[in-house]
Amino acid sequence: MANKTAGIKTVVTASTAGTAFEWYDFFLYVPMAGIMTRVFFSALDPTSGYILALLSFAVGFAFRPVGALIFGRIGDRIGRKATFLVTMGLMGAATFAIGFVPSYAQIGIAAPLIFVGLRILQGLALGGEWGGAAIYIVEHVEADKRGAMSSWLGCSAAFGLGAALLVVLITRNVVGKEFFNNGWGWRIPFMFSAVLLAISMWIRLRLHESPIFAKMRDEGRRSEKPLAESFLNWPNLKRVLLALFGIMLAQGAVWYCVFFYAQTFMEKTVHVDANISQFVVLALTACSVPLYLVFGKLSDRIGRKPVMLFGLVVMLIAYFPAFHMIEKFGNPALSAAQSASPVTVIVDPADCNVQFDPVGKTQFVTSCDIAKSTVSASGISYAIEKAPTGSIAKVRIGQTVVDSAHAEGADPKALTASKTAIAGRITAALRAAGYPKDAAPSETSSAGLFVIILVMVIGATALYGPQAAALVEMFPARVRYTALSLPYHIGTGWVGGFLPASALAIVTATGNIYSGLWYPFIFTAISAVAMLFFLKEMRGAPLD
Repeated sequence: MANKTAGIKTVVTASTAGTAFEWYDFFLYVPMAGIMTRVFFSALDPTSGYILALLSFAVGFAFRPVGALIFGRIGDRIGRKATFLVTMGLMGAATFAIGFVPSYAQIGIAAPLIFVGLRILQGLALGGEWGGAAIYIVEHVEADKRGAMSSWLGCSAAFGLGAALLVVLITRNVVGKEFFNNGWGWRIPFMFSAVLLAISMWIRLRLHESPIFAKMRDEGRRSEKPLAESFLNWPNLKRVLLALFGIMLAQGAVWYCVFFYAQTFMEKTVHVDANISQFVVLALTACSVPLYLVFGKLSDRIGRKPVMLFGLVVMLIAYFPAFHMIEKFGNPALSAAQSASPVTVIVDPADCNVQFDPVGKTQFVTSCDIAKSTVSASGISYAIEKAPTGSIAKVRIGQTVVDSAHAEGADPKALTASKTAIAGRITAALRAAGYPKDAAPSETSSAGLFVIILVMVIGATALYGPQAAALVEMFPARVRYTALSLPYHIGTGWVGGFLPASALAIVTATGNIYSGLWYPFIFTAISAVAMLFFLKEMRGAPLD
């Protein structure tokens, strides 16, 4: 028994550590989005550049389902161990290479194209990693310990995200903020991934094949066509759809809202100092580790479904109140100013455009566009009031009204001067009304931010902790790698990966800094209904 216990510990440790290193590589982009905007998308308008930088983050997620299909098939045909050795090598090489990509200023359009290509490779690699690690652990352990042991994979995401935040934080403070942001200091965390790759490959090479797969291979029971058997066979396809709608839509929305969008909201909307926001997220990430284990173990006792459903309910209740409190604790001066002097943009709707131009060729020069972009960039919610046709847009800040202006037809130099002058008048009125440029660190309540977001962390870990065991138990061994990986990476890759960019676009369109929360709320609500009424409890189901 002692040897078996030691063997299980090795399996869990190796799988968790390897997956954590892959999450580090993938999540390293999170605290660097602002720098990536300047380095690779400097030719774009700042708002479009930042949205495109977020979409570049999302493109890695977009290709995760493709990686799930490619490596899922390999995992069901060749084996679990060999597959996630390949995915790890691909991820590490792509991340290391990002540290050497020249900037847009150096090689022009080739820079973002190379960068996006490497993000795609990262997405393909991660698409084959998580499912293999989850299956590998669960196929090794006893039925009554599946939730507890596989919940370490939730910890691996926390370890990876925490390591990424910590390495960035340490590097920025060691080399200096200026050199990190504007020199090549930001490249160091990407280069550091080579060290983690060497360690993780050494750990994974010590593993043996999953006993269930080895037995299935020896008996000649492997699936010849795992893709067709997973998605063209109704009983298996039904399981895929239940996993997607009952668990994974919410997983993507919940986890990436709590650990990614909350940080984006703090820094870009509330203007909390980056060191404070990253420290808060780092502390929350550390606190999430025991919570994954607690909820995973609890699911072995009372079932996967009630624990995960609890997490969904917590999130549905918390989304909007929590983000309102983030503004109050993060930037109380901004919150007070919005209450005392609300902002209204008075515009002719025909004068307004959707302010997103991914190719950087459109000039937003109408009075409406200039007014809305200036207010949005300040992280301020505003009401929109309709003005008569042909009217020049105005911005009302409390009792003060500032006229915008049209800048069509101006040459580039005059256009820049005109937009700067208009933005200057609006910004001056905002400052006079008490709207701060940035949150004063002395006024930001780190403890308040921590407590509020911790409530959402509880919901996220309750959903994620039992998830690996629940998904593995849903699918037959012959197609488990393929059938499990696809819904997982559609949920986390497409729903979760596109959350920051989608939420930011919704906010820009509506003028309400909280309107982006409808994106995760709706996906969470869909999963809550599907889980409650259609998902069966699978705790302890036979795996072979």
